[in-house]
Amino acid sequence: MLIYILFSSEGFCQNLHLIIYGGSKTETATIDSLNYSKTHIDYQSISSEIENFQNTLLKQGYIENQLMGIEKINDSTFRSEIHLKKKFNTIYIYYNNLEVEKSTLKRISKEITDDYFTLHITEIESGLNFINSEFSKNGFPFSKLNLTNIRKQSKNRLEADLTLNRSSSKRTINEIIIKGYEKFPRSYVKHYLKIKPNQIFDLQTIQNKTTQLNNLAFARETKTPEVLFSQDSTNLYLYLEKTKSNTFDGFLGFGTNENTNKLEFDGYLNLSLINNLNYGEAFRVLYKSDENDQKTFEADLSIPYLFKSPIGVDFMLRIFKKDSSFTTANQSVKIHYQINAKHKTFAGITATESNNLLSSNPTGLLSDFETFNYNIAYQFLNAQVLNRLFPLNSKLYAEAGYGNRKTTDTKEKQSNFTLDAFKIFNLNPKNSLYLRVNGATLISDTYFENELLRFGGINSVRGFEENSIYATLYGVINTEYRYQINNSIYIHSIIDASYFENQIANADQKLFGYGFGFGLLTKAGLFKLNYANGKNEGSNFKFSNSKLHLSLLANF
Repeated sequence: MLIYILFSSEGFCQNLHLIIYGGSKTETATIDSLNYSKTHIDYQSISSEIENFQNTLLKQGYIENQLMGIEKINDSTFRSEIHLKKKFNTIYIYYNNLEVEKSTLKRISKEITDDYFTLHITEIESGLNFINSEFSKNGFPFSKLNLTNIRKQSKNRLEADLTLNRSSSKRTINEIIIKGYEKFPRSYVKHYLKIKPNQIFDLQTIQNKTTQLNNLAFARETKTPEVLFSQDSTNLYLYLEKTKSNTFDGFLGFGTNENTNKLEFDGYLNLSLINNLNYGEAFRVLYKSDENDQKTFEADLSIPYLFKSPIGVDFMLRIFKKDSSFTTANQSVKIHYQINAKHKTFAGITATESNNLLSSNPTGLLSDFETFNYNIAYQFLNAQVLNRLFPLNSKLYAEAGYGNRKTTDTKEKQSNFTLDAFKIFNLNPKNSLYLRVNGATLISDTYFENELLRFGGINSVRGFEENSIYATLYGVINTEYRYQINNSIYIHSIIDASYFENQIANADQKLFGYGFGFGLLTKAGLFKLNYANGKNEGSNFKFSNSKLHLSLLANF
């Protein structure tokens, strides 16, 4: 007996069955098509289901539906009869055109007059919610809409009055209070998020804007904003925390020299310091030593929101030395304007000075010169903050420069264009496709070797020596098929293609790079290894042309 009680479900409860039918076969078929719940644990559940089903019928347009009764057929079955009666498809809603704007109604209704608008019966709830959300966006978060005096004007026409309850004055933001990271630069709230005091209060818009804080390298949102309402004020609370934003990036590359067959090393160090003064500033220093006895030093400083305005300034110094042939120094100043969290524009000037270090220059390809350019640029950044391995989903940077180049006896107009863009196409949580396009061109009547564009290497076409290719025009396509094993490890393919022209050598060529790599997120940072082999169009594959690149990006 004890075993029977423990294992028999009938010892504890009995399922009850509900059957709902209409006043005719057609009504019964309509009822069955609405998929009500037929199995219940008690009579209260059955009663609740019938009430909910009648509400469903109301939303479908059967506003006159009538419950005729509930009948118990046997110990486990109940039957309910509901007469649907006439179905109304459209309702005419009369409104006050001083309270509700036609531009709002046009987004939910196709028939609008100065007195009424029409809605399909099934769209009443979503339509009223939309109108109410528009009131909330305009500073009335506590507004309420109701349909009153619902009536049949004729056999086919259903009418109602739109009643609005709201306060007489709009809600505006009186104060913005930051919790957790009190020293967060306030200019980012005003110009980056576009949230400021005396602005019309709309919580949904504010929540959408504050999620953009996660695109910043130095801060993140810990929880959604909260609001404290009082009789005469509205205080907005933002919950933030400061994150590790300084980075140290470096790589070591090595390969075999084609002439000496000896192992050669190259690499770079890239230090980035962000928001250490709680102003949102960014300072970067890069030192690079390439296989071809080339050395590069760069220093960048970006200061956003000068004097609490949406304007910022960027400074750049770049020094390049090619063995004992020449040195080139670039200096630039740009003013930037942050349109919003994703878009930024630039305008500025760049001055370049290059010196020929050779005592004899029989070819005349090297020359002392100076250039002065005016530059404009645009940047787009789109983050995917939930992915620690690939926090940036897409990027676009385009720049154009116009100016003059001067030598001791000539002056010549020049222009240059640069493009760098990439996009990650997420196929599913583990598989993605990375596509990058970058290129540049220098347009001039004549060229010197010490002003040519330089590319090749880990950040360009992989499988070639760093900055080993000189060009007046080049374009590179990088592709990677990535498989994310877990949240901290991924492997990927490498397929690169490039085309370049060199007007001095009167040559053009296609380059290709093939290989594979992997990334590992450690406590020290993101460790990456790339193995790639580079080849020219028409040349044979050689293992000796392979390059192995190691890099580590550490946050601190």
